[in-house]
Amino acid sequence: MAAGKTKARRDAKHRVLRRGESIRADGKYQFKYHINGKPHFVYSWRLEPTDKLPAGKKPCLSLRELEKQIGYDLDTLSDPVGKNITVAELVERYLATKTGVKPNTLTNYNFVKNLLSKEPFSEKRISQVKTSDAKLFLIKLQGDGRRHSTIKSVRGVLRPAFQMAVDDDVLHKNPFGFELATVVVNDSVTREAVTREQMRKFLKFVHDDNVYCKYYEAVYILFHTGLRISEFCGLTLWDVDLENKVLNIDHQLQRTSDMKLIVESTKTNAGTRKIPMTDDVARCFQGIIEDREPPRYEKVIDGYTGFLFLDKDCNPLVAMHWEHRFNHMVKRYNDIYRVQMPNITPHVCRHTYCSNMAKSGMNPKTLQYLMGHSDIGVTLNTYTHLGLQDATDELKRMEELAEARKELEKTNEEQPVSQKMFRAI
Repeated sequence: MAAGKTKARRDAKHRVLRRGESIRADGKYQFKYHINGKPHFVYSWRLEPTDKLPAGKKPCLSLRELEKQIGYDLDTLSDPVGKNITVAELVERYLATKTGVKPNTLTNYNFVKNLLSKEPFSEKRISQVKTSDAKLFLIKLQGDGRRHSTIKSVRGVLRPAFQMAVDDDVLHKNPFGFELATVVVNDSVTREAVTREQMRKFLKFVHDDNVYCKYYEAVYILFHTGLRISEFCGLTLWDVDLENKVLNIDHQLQRTSDMKLIVESTKTNAGTRKIPMTDDVARCFQGIIEDREPPRYEKVIDGYTGFLFLDKDCNPLVAMHWEHRFNHMVKRYNDIYRVQMPNITPHVCRHTYCSNMAKSGMNPKTLQYLMGHSDIGVTLNTYTHLGLQDATDELKRMEELAEARKELEKTNEEQPVSQKMFRAI
Protein backbone atom coordinates (compact mmCIF):
# COMPACT_ATOMS: atom_id res chain seq x y z
CA MET A 1 0.00 0.00 0.00
CA ALA A 2 1.36 3.39 -0.92
CA ALA A 3 2.49 5.68 1.86
CA GLY A 4 -0.09 8.19 3.03
CA LYS A 5 -3.09 6.28 1.67
CA THR A 6 -5.79 4.81 3.91
CA LYS A 7 -7.35 1.51 3.06
CA ALA A 8 -11.01 1.91 2.11
CA ARG A 9 -13.53 0.51 4.55
CA ARG A 10 -15.88 -2.06 3.07
CA ASP A 11 -18.95 -4.00 4.16
CA ALA A 12 -19.43 -7.80 3.95
CA LYS A 13 -20.26 -7.44 0.23
CA HIS A 14 -16.98 -5.57 -0.32
CA ARG A 15 -18.79 -2.27 -1.05
CA VAL A 16 -16.84 0.84 -0.16
CA LEU A 17 -18.35 2.75 2.76
CA ARG A 18 -18.60 6.50 2.43
CA ARG A 19 -17.42 9.04 4.94
CA GLY A 20 -19.64 8.87 8.02
CA GLU A 21 -20.86 5.33 7.19
CA SER A 22 -20.03 2.35 9.41
CA ILE A 23 -21.34 -1.04 10.49
CA ARG A 24 -22.30 -1.75 14.09
CA ALA A 25 -21.53 -4.99 15.88
CA ASP A 26 -25.13 -6.19 15.34
CA GLY A 27 -24.74 -5.74 11.58
CA LYS A 28 -26.85 -2.57 11.28
CA TYR A 29 -25.55 0.21 9.03
CA GLN A 30 -24.97 3.58 10.65
CA PHE A 31 -24.46 7.11 9.28
CA LYS A 32 -23.02 9.81 11.52
CA TYR A 33 -23.35 13.55 10.83
CA HIS A 34 -23.11 16.76 12.86
CA ILE A 35 -25.48 19.66 13.51
CA ASN A 36 -23.96 22.67 15.25
CA GLY A 37 -21.09 20.47 16.39
CA LYS A 38 -23.35 17.80 17.88
CA PRO A 39 -23.33 14.27 16.42
CA HIS A 40 -26.51 12.76 14.99
CA PHE A 41 -27.15 9.23 13.65
CA VAL A 42 -29.43 7.36 11.27
CA TYR A 43 -29.57 3.55 11.06
CA SER A 44 -30.74 0.89 8.63
CA TRP A 45 -30.43 -2.86 8.05
CA ARG A 46 -29.79 -2.15 4.37
CA LEU A 47 -27.10 -0.06 2.68
CA GLU A 48 -28.73 0.25 -0.74
CA PRO A 49 -32.44 0.17 -1.67
CA THR A 50 -31.86 -3.06 -3.61
CA ASP A 51 -30.52 -4.91 -0.54
CA LYS A 52 -32.72 -7.61 0.93
CA LEU A 53 -34.08 -7.02 4.41
CA PRO A 54 -32.63 -9.51 6.94
CA ALA A 55 -35.14 -12.10 8.16
CA GLY A 56 -37.28 -10.95 11.04
CA LYS A 57 -36.46 -7.23 10.65
CA LYS A 58 -39.09 -4.52 10.16
CA PRO A 59 -39.22 -2.80 6.75
CA CYS A 60 -37.12 0.36 6.64
CA LEU A 61 -35.46 2.74 4.23
CA SER A 62 -31.91 1.93 3.23
CA LEU A 63 -29.06 3.92 4.71
CA ARG A 64 -28.33 5.61 1.39
CA GLU A 65 -32.00 6.65 1.12
CA LEU A 66 -31.87 8.10 4.62
CA GLU A 67 -28.69 9.96 3.71
CA LYS A 68 -30.40 11.41 0.65
CA GLN A 69 -33.37 12.41 2.79
CA ILE A 70 -31.21 14.46 5.14
CA GLY A 71 -29.02 15.60 2.29
CA TYR A 72 -31.04 18.83 2.06
CA ASP A 73 -29.98 19.59 5.56
CA LEU A 74 -26.35 18.76 4.88
CA ASP A 75 -26.29 20.95 1.75
CA THR A 76 -25.78 24.12 3.77
CA LEU A 77 -26.39 27.82 3.30
CA SER A 78 -24.35 29.29 6.14
CA ASP A 79 -24.54 26.51 8.77
CA PRO A 80 -24.46 22.69 8.64
CA VAL A 81 -28.23 22.59 8.29
CA GLY A 82 -29.70 24.99 5.74
CA LYS A 83 -33.11 24.77 7.33
CA ASN A 84 -31.66 25.91 10.64
CA ILE A 85 -30.60 29.37 9.53
CA THR A 86 -32.72 32.24 10.76
CA VAL A 87 -34.87 34.56 8.69
CA ALA A 88 -32.32 37.33 9.28
CA GLU A 89 -29.48 35.11 8.01
CA LEU A 90 -31.51 34.13 4.94
CA VAL A 91 -32.22 37.79 4.14
CA GLU A 92 -28.53 38.63 4.59
CA ARG A 93 -27.60 35.85 2.15
CA TYR A 94 -30.25 36.95 -0.36
CA LEU A 95 -29.15 40.59 -0.28
CA ALA A 96 -25.55 39.47 -0.82
CA THR A 97 -26.68 38.22 -4.25
CA LYS A 98 -28.15 41.62 -5.23
CA THR A 99 -25.06 43.23 -6.67
CA GLY A 100 -25.04 46.23 -8.96
CA VAL A 101 -28.33 47.66 -7.69
CA LYS A 102 -29.07 51.37 -7.78
CA PRO A 103 -28.31 53.44 -4.64
CA ASN A 104 -31.98 54.05 -3.85
CA THR A 105 -32.67 50.31 -4.10
CA LEU A 106 -29.74 49.60 -1.79
CA THR A 107 -31.10 52.14 0.68
CA ASN A 108 -34.44 50.34 0.65
CA TYR A 109 -32.73 46.98 1.24
CA ASN A 110 -30.86 48.37 4.24
CA PHE A 111 -34.09 49.85 5.60
CA VAL A 112 -35.83 46.47 5.42
CA LYS A 113 -32.85 44.70 6.99
CA ASN A 114 -32.78 47.17 9.90
CA LEU A 115 -36.53 46.85 10.40
CA LEU A 116 -36.33 43.05 10.51
CA SER A 117 -33.47 43.14 13.00
CA LYS A 118 -35.87 44.63 15.57
CA GLU A 119 -38.53 41.95 15.03
CA PRO A 120 -38.57 38.56 16.86
CA PHE A 121 -39.74 37.04 13.56
CA SER A 122 -36.22 37.50 12.17
CA GLU A 123 -34.85 34.99 14.70
CA LYS A 124 -37.17 32.18 13.63
CA ARG A 125 -35.61 29.29 11.78
CA ILE A 126 -36.74 29.34 8.17
CA SER A 127 -37.85 25.71 8.43
CA GLN A 128 -40.30 26.76 11.15
CA VAL A 129 -41.93 29.57 9.16
CA LYS A 130 -45.35 28.49 7.94
CA THR A 131 -47.58 30.46 5.58
CA SER A 132 -49.76 31.46 8.53
CA ASP A 133 -46.64 32.75 10.34
CA ALA A 134 -45.73 34.88 7.34
CA LYS A 135 -49.24 36.34 7.14
CA LEU A 136 -49.42 37.02 10.86
CA PHE A 137 -46.06 38.81 10.73
CA LEU A 138 -47.26 41.22 8.04
CA ILE A 139 -50.53 41.74 9.91
CA LYS A 140 -48.48 42.56 13.04
CA LEU A 141 -46.49 45.16 11.11
CA GLN A 142 -49.70 46.87 10.04
CA GLY A 143 -51.03 46.66 13.61
CA ASP A 144 -47.82 48.38 14.77
CA GLY A 145 -48.64 51.30 12.52
CA ARG A 146 -46.37 50.47 9.61
CA ARG A 147 -47.50 51.96 6.32
CA HIS A 148 -48.68 49.76 3.50
CA SER A 149 -45.70 50.84 1.38
CA THR A 150 -43.34 49.71 4.16
CA ILE A 151 -45.06 46.32 4.47
CA LYS A 152 -44.87 45.95 0.69
CA SER A 153 -41.13 46.64 0.81
CA VAL A 154 -40.60 44.07 3.59
CA ARG A 155 -42.53 41.44 1.70
CA GLY A 156 -40.66 42.43 -1.44
CA VAL A 157 -37.46 41.20 0.22
CA LEU A 158 -38.79 38.23 2.19
CA ARG A 159 -40.66 36.64 -0.71
CA PRO A 160 -37.66 36.33 -3.07
CA ALA A 161 -35.37 35.42 -0.14
CA PHE A 162 -37.55 32.44 0.76
CA GLN A 163 -37.90 31.60 -2.93
CA MET A 164 -34.11 31.39 -3.07
CA ALA A 165 -34.23 28.81 -0.28
CA VAL A 166 -36.83 26.87 -2.27
CA ASP A 167 -34.69 27.05 -5.42
CA ASP A 168 -31.69 25.81 -3.38
CA ASP A 169 -33.77 22.77 -2.29
CA VAL A 170 -33.57 23.89 1.33
CA LEU A 171 -37.33 24.45 1.59
CA HIS A 172 -40.16 22.80 -0.29
CA LYS A 173 -42.56 25.78 -0.26
CA ASN A 174 -42.33 29.56 -0.09
CA PRO A 175 -44.38 30.72 2.93
CA PHE A 176 -44.62 34.22 1.40
CA GLY A 177 -46.12 33.00 -1.87
CA PHE A 178 -49.50 34.66 -1.26
CA GLU A 179 -50.96 37.90 -2.61
CA LEU A 180 -50.41 40.81 -0.26
CA ALA A 181 -53.91 42.18 -0.84
CA THR A 182 -55.40 39.06 0.77
CA VAL A 183 -53.65 39.72 4.07
CA VAL A 184 -53.26 43.43 4.80
CA VAL A 185 -55.42 46.42 4.00
CA ASN A 186 -54.05 48.94 1.54
CA ASP A 187 -54.76 52.06 3.56
CA SER A 188 -52.27 54.23 1.71
CA VAL A 189 -53.45 57.51 0.27
CA THR A 190 -53.32 57.24 -3.49
CA ARG A 191 -52.07 60.15 -5.54
CA GLU A 192 -55.08 60.75 -7.72
CA ALA A 193 -55.03 62.63 -10.96
CA VAL A 194 -56.65 66.06 -10.89
CA THR A 195 -59.46 66.95 -13.29
CA ARG A 196 -58.88 68.94 -16.45
CA GLU A 197 -60.65 71.89 -14.83
CA GLN A 198 -58.43 71.70 -11.72
CA MET A 199 -55.35 71.50 -13.91
CA ARG A 200 -56.50 74.54 -15.91
CA LYS A 201 -57.19 76.59 -12.76
CA PHE A 202 -53.89 75.65 -11.16
CA LEU A 203 -51.88 76.48 -14.27
CA LYS A 204 -53.65 79.85 -14.58
CA PHE A 205 -52.89 80.59 -10.92
CA VAL A 206 -49.20 79.77 -11.35
CA HIS A 207 -49.04 81.80 -14.56
CA ASP A 208 -50.61 84.90 -12.97
CA ASP A 209 -48.92 84.75 -9.55
CA ASN A 210 -46.14 87.29 -9.02
CA VAL A 211 -44.01 84.82 -7.04
CA TYR A 212 -44.61 81.47 -8.70
CA CYS A 213 -44.94 82.59 -12.33
CA LYS A 214 -41.26 81.73 -12.85
CA TYR A 215 -42.21 78.06 -12.42
CA TYR A 216 -45.08 78.12 -14.92
CA GLU A 217 -43.18 76.56 -17.84
CA ALA A 218 -41.90 73.70 -15.66
CA VAL A 219 -45.36 72.98 -14.24
CA TYR A 220 -46.90 73.08 -17.72
CA ILE A 221 -44.28 70.63 -19.03
CA LEU A 222 -44.85 68.16 -16.19
CA PHE A 223 -48.61 68.24 -16.79
CA HIS A 224 -48.21 67.75 -20.56
CA THR A 225 -45.38 65.21 -20.90
CA GLY A 226 -45.87 62.76 -18.03
CA LEU A 227 -42.15 62.83 -17.24
CA ARG A 228 -40.91 61.31 -14.03
CA ILE A 229 -39.56 64.09 -11.85
CA SER A 230 -36.13 62.42 -11.76
CA GLU A 231 -36.14 62.37 -15.59
CA PHE A 232 -37.19 66.02 -15.65
CA CYS A 233 -34.41 67.02 -13.23
CA GLY A 234 -31.87 65.11 -15.31
CA LEU A 235 -32.63 67.00 -18.53
CA THR A 236 -29.68 68.85 -20.03
CA LEU A 237 -29.43 71.41 -22.82
CA TRP A 238 -28.48 68.61 -25.21
CA ASP A 239 -31.57 66.51 -24.37
CA VAL A 240 -33.97 69.15 -25.72
CA ASP A 241 -34.13 69.15 -29.52
CA LEU A 242 -36.24 72.22 -30.28
CA GLU A 243 -35.67 71.97 -34.02
CA ASN A 244 -37.25 68.51 -34.26
CA LYS A 245 -39.38 68.97 -31.12
CA VAL A 246 -38.09 65.82 -29.45
CA LEU A 247 -37.03 65.12 -25.85
CA ASN A 248 -34.28 62.57 -25.28
CA ILE A 249 -34.88 60.58 -22.09
CA ASP A 250 -32.03 58.16 -21.32
CA HIS A 251 -31.04 59.01 -17.74
CA GLN A 252 -32.32 60.42 -14.46
CA LEU A 253 -30.88 62.60 -11.72
CA GLN A 254 -31.05 61.34 -8.14
CA ARG A 255 -29.74 62.40 -4.75
CA THR A 256 -28.63 59.58 -2.45
CA SER A 257 -29.26 59.31 1.28
CA ASP A 258 -25.81 60.78 1.93
CA MET A 259 -26.76 63.83 -0.22
CA LYS A 260 -24.60 62.86 -3.18
CA LEU A 261 -25.85 63.77 -6.66
CA ILE A 262 -25.74 60.89 -9.14
CA VAL A 263 -26.94 60.23 -12.69
CA GLU A 264 -28.47 56.81 -13.27
CA SER A 265 -30.03 55.02 -16.18
CA THR A 266 -33.80 55.30 -16.46
CA LYS A 267 -36.00 53.42 -14.01
CA THR A 268 -36.64 50.67 -16.56
CA ASN A 269 -35.36 49.81 -20.01
CA ALA A 270 -38.68 51.09 -21.33
CA GLY A 271 -37.91 54.39 -19.61
CA THR A 272 -35.26 55.12 -22.23
CA ARG A 273 -37.28 56.78 -24.97
CA LYS A 274 -37.69 59.82 -27.19
CA ILE A 275 -40.78 61.92 -26.56
CA PRO A 276 -42.30 64.20 -29.19
CA MET A 277 -43.12 67.68 -27.94
CA THR A 278 -46.26 69.63 -28.72
CA ASP A 279 -45.81 73.21 -29.88
CA ASP A 280 -46.78 74.51 -26.42
CA VAL A 281 -44.32 72.23 -24.64
CA ALA A 282 -41.56 73.21 -27.09
CA ARG A 283 -42.26 76.92 -26.41
CA CYS A 284 -42.02 76.25 -22.66
CA PHE A 285 -38.64 74.59 -23.06
CA GLN A 286 -37.47 77.40 -25.30
CA GLY A 287 -38.43 79.92 -22.62
CA ILE A 288 -36.62 77.92 -19.93
CA ILE A 289 -33.44 77.71 -22.02
CA GLU A 290 -33.55 81.42 -22.90
CA ASP A 291 -34.09 82.41 -19.25
CA ARG A 292 -31.35 80.07 -17.97
CA GLU A 293 -28.57 82.27 -16.64
CA PRO A 294 -25.09 80.99 -17.43
CA PRO A 295 -23.71 79.60 -14.14
CA ARG A 296 -20.31 80.51 -12.71
CA TYR A 297 -19.32 77.01 -13.71
CA GLU A 298 -21.15 74.07 -15.22
CA LYS A 299 -21.50 71.25 -12.72
CA VAL A 300 -20.43 67.86 -14.10
CA ILE A 301 -22.15 64.81 -12.60
CA ASP A 302 -21.16 61.38 -13.84
CA GLY A 303 -20.19 62.87 -17.19
CA TYR A 304 -23.38 64.93 -17.61
CA THR A 305 -23.46 68.74 -17.61
CA GLY A 306 -25.68 71.59 -18.79
CA PHE A 307 -28.61 70.76 -16.48
CA LEU A 308 -31.62 73.00 -17.10
CA PHE A 309 -32.47 73.89 -13.50
CA LEU A 310 -29.78 75.00 -11.05
CA ASP A 311 -29.73 76.34 -7.49
CA LYS A 312 -27.67 79.29 -6.29
CA ASP A 313 -24.62 77.05 -5.86
CA CYS A 314 -24.82 75.88 -9.49
CA ASN A 315 -26.05 72.43 -8.42
CA PRO A 316 -28.92 70.93 -10.42
CA LEU A 317 -32.30 70.81 -8.71
CA VAL A 318 -33.56 67.41 -7.54
CA ALA A 319 -37.02 65.97 -6.92
CA MET A 320 -37.22 67.29 -3.36
CA HIS A 321 -36.85 70.88 -4.55
CA TRP A 322 -39.81 70.56 -6.90
CA GLU A 323 -41.86 68.72 -4.26
CA HIS A 324 -41.39 71.71 -1.94
CA ARG A 325 -42.25 74.19 -4.68
CA PHE A 326 -45.46 72.38 -5.52
CA ASN A 327 -46.41 72.27 -1.83
CA HIS A 328 -45.91 76.03 -1.54
CA MET A 329 -47.90 76.72 -4.70
CA VAL A 330 -50.85 74.59 -3.62
CA LYS A 331 -50.83 76.16 -0.14
CA ARG A 332 -50.82 79.65 -1.65
CA TYR A 333 -53.70 78.72 -3.97
CA ASN A 334 -55.77 77.34 -1.10
CA ASP A 335 -55.09 80.44 0.99
CA ILE A 336 -56.67 82.55 -1.75
CA TYR A 337 -59.59 80.48 -3.08
CA ARG A 338 -62.56 79.06 -1.20
CA VAL A 339 -62.74 75.94 -3.38
CA GLN A 340 -59.65 74.07 -2.32
CA MET A 341 -57.14 72.49 -4.68
CA PRO A 342 -56.20 68.87 -3.84
CA ASN A 343 -52.58 67.98 -3.21
CA ILE A 344 -50.58 68.36 -6.40
CA THR A 345 -47.08 66.95 -6.74
CA PRO A 346 -44.87 66.26 -9.78
CA HIS A 347 -46.11 62.66 -9.66
CA VAL A 348 -49.73 63.83 -9.64
CA CYS A 349 -48.87 65.71 -12.84
CA ARG A 350 -47.65 62.42 -14.31
CA HIS A 351 -50.86 60.65 -13.22
CA THR A 352 -52.94 63.44 -14.69
CA TYR A 353 -51.16 63.34 -18.04
CA CYS A 354 -51.66 59.58 -18.33
CA SER A 355 -55.34 59.80 -17.36
CA ASN A 356 -55.99 62.65 -19.79
CA MET A 357 -54.36 60.77 -22.66
CA ALA A 358 -56.35 57.61 -21.85
CA LYS A 359 -59.60 59.58 -21.73
CA SER A 360 -58.75 61.16 -25.08
CA GLY A 361 -58.66 57.70 -26.63
CA MET A 362 -54.90 57.36 -27.14
CA ASN A 363 -53.75 53.89 -28.18
CA PRO A 364 -52.72 52.08 -24.95
CA LYS A 365 -49.40 50.90 -26.45
CA THR A 366 -48.56 54.45 -27.48
CA LEU A 367 -49.40 55.67 -24.00
CA GLN A 368 -47.25 52.91 -22.48
CA TYR A 369 -44.32 54.10 -24.60
CA LEU A 370 -44.76 57.76 -23.66
CA MET A 371 -44.97 56.90 -19.96
CA GLY A 372 -41.91 54.65 -20.11
CA HIS A 373 -43.71 51.66 -18.58
CA SER A 374 -42.34 48.14 -19.02
CA ASP A 375 -45.75 46.62 -18.24
CA ILE A 376 -48.87 47.93 -19.94
CA GLY A 377 -50.83 46.77 -16.88
CA VAL A 378 -49.17 49.58 -14.92
CA THR A 379 -50.28 52.07 -17.56
CA LEU A 380 -53.87 50.87 -17.58
CA ASN A 381 -54.42 50.00 -13.92
CA THR A 382 -52.24 52.34 -11.90
CA TYR A 383 -52.08 55.59 -13.79
CA THR A 384 -55.41 55.84 -15.54
CA HIS A 385 -58.19 57.00 -13.24
CA LEU A 386 -61.57 56.56 -14.81
CA GLY A 387 -64.92 56.74 -13.05
CA LEU A 388 -68.67 56.84 -13.65
CA GLN A 389 -68.60 60.21 -15.38
CA ASP A 390 -65.82 59.02 -17.68
CA ALA A 391 -67.82 55.91 -18.57
CA THR A 392 -70.93 58.02 -19.17
CA ASP A 393 -69.03 60.44 -21.41
CA GLU A 394 -67.45 57.58 -23.37
CA LEU A 395 -70.82 55.89 -23.99
CA LYS A 396 -72.26 59.21 -25.15
CA ARG A 397 -69.30 59.69 -27.46
CA MET A 398 -69.77 56.20 -28.93
CA GLU A 399 -73.47 56.87 -29.49
CA GLU A 400 -72.70 60.13 -31.29
CA LEU A 401 -70.10 58.35 -33.41
CA ALA A 402 -72.62 55.63 -34.34
CA GLU A 403 -75.21 58.26 -35.29
CA ALA A 404 -72.65 60.09 -37.40
CA ARG A 405 -71.83 56.87 -39.25
CA LYS A 406 -75.52 56.22 -39.92
CA GLU A 407 -75.96 59.72 -41.32
CA LEU A 408 -72.89 59.28 -43.51
CA GLU A 409 -74.14 55.95 -44.84
CA LYS A 410 -77.58 57.46 -45.48
CA THR A 411 -76.03 60.36 -47.35
CA ASN A 412 -73.95 58.03 -49.51
CA GLU A 413 -77.00 55.92 -50.35
CA GLU A 414 -79.03 58.96 -51.38
CA GLN A 415 -76.26 60.56 -53.41
CA PRO A 416 -77.20 60.42 -57.17
CA VAL A 417 -74.83 58.81 -59.59
CA SER A 418 -73.10 61.33 -61.90
CA GLN A 419 -70.50 61.14 -64.58
CA LYS A 420 -68.01 62.96 -62.33
CA MET A 421 -68.01 60.02 -59.92
CA PHE A 422 -66.22 57.88 -62.50
CA ARG A 423 -62.59 58.20 -63.55
CA ALA A 424 -61.46 57.88 -67.11
CA ILE A 425 -59.07 54.99 -67.54
